Amino acid sequence: MSISPTSTRAPASAAGHKKIVTIASGKGGVGKTMISTTLAHSLAFIGARTLLVDCDLGLANVDVQLGITPDHDLTSVVAGDTAFEQAVTRIAGDANGAGRGGFDVLAGSSGSGALGSLSRTELARLRQGLMLISAHYDNVVVDLAAGIDPAVTMFAAIEGPTLVVVTDEPTSITDAYAFIKVASMNVRDGAPPADIRVVVNMAETIEAGRKTYEALSRACASFLGIRPALAGIVPRDAAVRDAIRHQTPLLTRSPKAPAGAAIAKMAAAFLR
Repeated sequence: MSISPTSTRAPASAAGHKKIVTIASGKGGVGKTMISTTLAHSLAFIGARTLLVDCDLGLANVDVQLGITPDHDLTSVVAGDTAFEQAVTRIAGDANGAGRGGFDVLAGSSGSGALGSLSRTELARLRQGLMLISAHYDNVVVDLAAGIDPAVTMFAAIEGPTLVVVTDEPTSITDAYAFIKVASMNVRDGAPPADIRVVVNMAETIEAGRKTYEALSRACASFLGIRPALAGIVPRDAAVRDAIRHQTPLLTRSPKAPAGAAIAKMAAAFLR
């Protein structure tokens, strides 16, 4: 597998705000990929050179939500046929935003046995490759699979914040707690504590979203001795379903959508 970036693009400045942000969830169906795509789009609108990586190995759908058909994806990278940067697909900036908002996507593959059954050594090499290519961006957003399998926990251990997406459903809260428990324990000796933050999605109201966060935070404090920070509360918004149905980025389809505004606020916080 090739792990050496081939771009002639200058690396992002070390003095900037380069961060790798991983997006995770304890269970599926909580809107994790929508959070990932919209966060990447928001960072790009602000002016950050941004890469969105679909690391849902085997059931990827970032490309579906964005309405793109990549020429290459992580399958060809793992096979050694394509270098990381040759597998990147460019999402053009929005015409109604004077061309702003363009970002890069490294797509995963849906239904690929090759990606779904990688060995721990292969996963480590893939992780190393992502770390190398990240030098060419200000921000890298990594959309992980739902759950706590070894691939997820390995990528969640990348230095940088992990956003755990949760809804008010009891199963979502329980599974988010399980993810936080595993992620907080999966820290190398001598490394700083995991930077885990919570995103409450599909909140009926801000108050309801805060109650969901507090329920999860109390469980973490009681049983794990940690209180993950609240990254943001994203309201339930019909514009999200509409954008997904039309395979168009939320901020392109509905620039003033409340959900998009909430995610853009999170993006701005990362660049402060």
